[in-house]
Amino acid sequence: MFHIPTAKLLTFFALTITASLALTHGAVAHEDKPPIGEKIKDVPIFDAHIHYKQPAWAKYSVKNIIELMDQNGVAMGLVSSTPDEGTIMLWEYAPNRIVPELRPYHGNAGSSNWAKATDMEKYLEERLAKYPHEGIGEFHIHSLDKTDAPLFRKVIEMAKARDIFLHVHSGPEPIRWLYSLDKDVKIIWAHAGLGDPPSEVYKLMAEFPDLYADTSLREYAILGSGQDLNPEWKKIIFDFQDRLMVGSDTWINAQWDNYSAIMSTNRQWLSKLPAEVAEKIAYKNAARIFKRSISMDQIGKR
Repeated sequence: MFHIPTAKLLTFFALTITASLALTHGAVAHEDKPPIGEKIKDVPIFDAHIHYKQPAWAKYSVKNIIELMDQNGVAMGLVSSTPDEGTIMLWEYAPNRIVPELRPYHGNAGSSNWAKATDMEKYLEERLAKYPHEGIGEFHIHSLDKTDAPLFRKVIEMAKARDIFLHVHSGPEPIRWLYSLDKDVKIIWAHAGLGDPPSEVYKLMAEFPDLYADTSLREYAILGSGQDLNPEWKKIIFDFQDRLMVGSDTWINAQWDNYSAIMSTNRQWLSKLPAEVAEKIAYKNAARIFKRSISMDQIGKR
């Protein structure tokens, strides 16, 4: 057994304790900073969960959609649609405001059966080759069927070859399964799990340090009923502030009808955060992962 000089041991422990205290202090200091408050109105939003599905096309033109984004300070959005043509129409109309992603749903292939659909791999390959999609999804895994592994391995290969994300609507176990197929797959967890309690959201985000999540449909739960944010969500927000993005989830026309209220609620909970944290979740995390410049200067432009 070799001997470590006492002086070196003391130095090592001192540095370790100092580093630990610095990390702890940093986290507390972040929470102790004053909230951004009313200034949140001047912060651009990246809406990380938009759909422009066929039932919306007659009621909301592409011009209407961009105008709604403008009215709410939404500088840019991640869009997937059923069918994909909706996404492409928006992107072609306003290419500087839309980050397109490819939803697998088309024809008879929907949220419950898309992984079993004939020629799904071919469909995805053809659409990815034709358009500059920066994600595959949002797709659902309602119940995990591991016999779908061959298709999912192909989907992961397509995403990795293009360095793009999978946008996954599921509970925690399908996320764990996807990482088991390839530990380097890039995932955005839609709705931060939606039906899962904050404790499970925290657990999964801690388990996979590269996992991102959008908080669409979670805005009211996060906001809570008191003066402060829901305490469980507040812990998620501060501990994973570099991996969260807001979203609207315009999956039905009622969500477009209510778009201003949804984005207002998102700004309400963001207003309770320090400026640095609020800005990350509002748009800076998205700007980083999608390699975009995002600012209020984009409002009113295409």
